[in-house]
Amino acid sequence: MKKVVLAYSGGLDTTFCALHLSKDLGHEVHAVLVNTGGFSAQELQDIEQRAHALGVASFRILDVVQDYYQSVIRYLVYGNVLKNDTYPLSVSAERIVQAKSIAEYAISIGAQAVAHGSTGAGNDQVRFDMIFQILAPEVEIITPIRDLKLSRQEEIDYLKKHGVSMNFEKAAYSVNKGIWGTSVGGKETLTSSDFLPESAWPTPVTENEPKEVKLTFVQGQIKGIDGVSYSSSVDAILKLQSLAAPYGIGRDIHVGDTIIGIKGRVGFEAAAPLIIIKAHQLLEKHTLTKWQAYWKKQVAEFYGNHLHEGHFLDPVMRNFETFLESTQEQVSGEVRILLQPYRFTLLGITSDHDLMSAKFGSYGEMNKGYTGEDVKGFTRILGNQTAIFHKVKNSNE
Repeated sequence: MKKVVLAYSGGLDTTFCALHLSKDLGHEVHAVLVNTGGFSAQELQDIEQRAHALGVASFRILDVVQDYYQSVIRYLVYGNVLKNDTYPLSVSAERIVQAKSIAEYAISIGAQAVAHGSTGAGNDQVRFDMIFQILAPEVEIITPIRDLKLSRQEEIDYLKKHGVSMNFEKAAYSVNKGIWGTSVGGKETLTSSDFLPESAWPTPVTENEPKEVKLTFVQGQIKGIDGVSYSSSVDAILKLQSLAAPYGIGRDIHVGDTIIGIKGRVGFEAAAPLIIIKAHQLLEKHTLTKWQAYWKKQVAEFYGNHLHEGHFLDPVMRNFETFLESTQEQVSGEVRILLQPYRFTLLGITSDHDLMSAKFGSYGEMNKGYTGEDVKGFTRILGNQTAIFHKVKNSNE
């Protein structure tokens, strides 16, 4: 009998793993839910009850929401990170924190193995395995779904055979909740043409009347909504999610290249993350210089992709985080946003650090920092090299 720590969420895959590891393989299973946000108190209680009903030796909830924000999410905001200009890394970011927490917990209780419910066709298997191999190299990694090459229907049939009761209709979709968004996978995302049905989305659309909200940022971090200040950005994110998600905002399907070299699609619902990133980006357009914005974009592109592919522990990530944080010194102010069904509109910003100050001139209207003669000379010098090229080229033809 091995002491096994199972990364457990209460979904179809990890429910199968819990039962298979204990009943079929005879292991001592310690189920651990790493809470990265998105669960209500009642949901957590229900998940714990289901875990005990499966016969696990113990069940533990590790609340890492604040650490998740401090160590990962805020840098995704600083960098305005959207994979393929679409996806806010809802799952890929949280998997890193979950894997790290599971590895540390396994070591703390002297477990001989860790287990996760990843399939053999996705990114999560690489993220979990990589973190486990780095932080707990002596601990065995067990992956029942991947090793047995099971389909979701085969998992459902197995659980029904063993008398496990759960919402199998809902289990047809793989749903992963977190504070930075919820992913949704199903038969539609296995195609290139189909979109998820309304019933697959976790949050139903119940709001129809437009609503304006105002977000307050302090050095790149969201700290207030509609004049209410929050000591924790986590609380502000949760509040914004509660306001925007009922509009159906933030629903999309991400298409991208997986770590293992194949194309993949995944649906996601991320109202607060998308609004925060776009609002933050607009504020930066007003408060950063041209070259700050340029180089930050280059760094953020690499940072997001490296994180997405599981390289959170690479020391270069700490270097990039230092750079990203340093760019946020002047990124403070308020952003007005209009919420409407299935969309939002950025209305404008106010900031003491706004570089679009009228005292320096108004674009297309007038300038106050230079004269027309200054522009004539500047333009001649700016285009001088290109002018020389064309003169030499024309003289040789």
